[in-house]
Amino acid sequence: MSAETTTNPGPGLRERKKQQTRLHIAETARRLFGDRGFDAVTVGEVARAADVSEKTVFNYFPTKEDLFYSGMEAFEEHLLAAIRGREPGESVLLAFRRFVLEPQGVFAMKGSAHELRRRLEGTTRVIAESPALRAREREVLARYTDALADLIAQDTGAAAEDVEPFVVAHALLGVHRALIAFVRGRVLSGAPVTRIAGDLRAQAERALGLLEEGLGDYAVRR
Repeated sequence: MSAETTTNPGPGLRERKKQQTRLHIAETARRLFGDRGFDAVTVGEVARAADVSEKTVFNYFPTKEDLFYSGMEAFEEHLLAAIRGREPGESVLLAFRRFVLEPQGVFAMKGSAHELRRRLEGTTRVIAESPALRAREREVLARYTDALADLIAQDTGAAAEDVEPFVVAHALLGVHRALIAFVRGRVLSGAPVTRIAGDLRAQAERALGLLEEGLGDYAVRR
């Protein structure tokens, strides 16, 4: 049997078109939000700018907030995959450390410092000016925490009433939330992107170091 017949086919034409439509709507929405602010833009305006119906927008994005946070579900998938796929001998903390120290988001993009700064500042200001977005972000991060706690409980065989998986998940995602807040504060203060990236890593190392004594040997993969 040839390699061509054993290779898994990619998404079909219909699925590719759906992915393209979803991306187009999300990019259109983020452009409008960046220009006028999240609260000032309606879903109807996004639909018209993207040349789709309002119903189509809601088919892809259940809420207006999902238009802005359309990429956040990838973070959850990658985080859980990093924990689930840790090597034998690795703890949850070590897997999380490796994951969180990888360049992500704008810091993983290629481009000039000016362009990266523009993107980072635009996103930060949209969130800072919208209570609705900040509330939605808290909901999403709470969901991530619950999902991580469930995974840790499964890995450790914890009983349903055990609090350890929940505590560990909150500690790890607490680091993530603190780093998000750190970056946004540095962006709004006018710090260069290269400086922010270096300071972010240093802050992450310090924060994770605080957890090492208590969690360094917790949930080691056997």
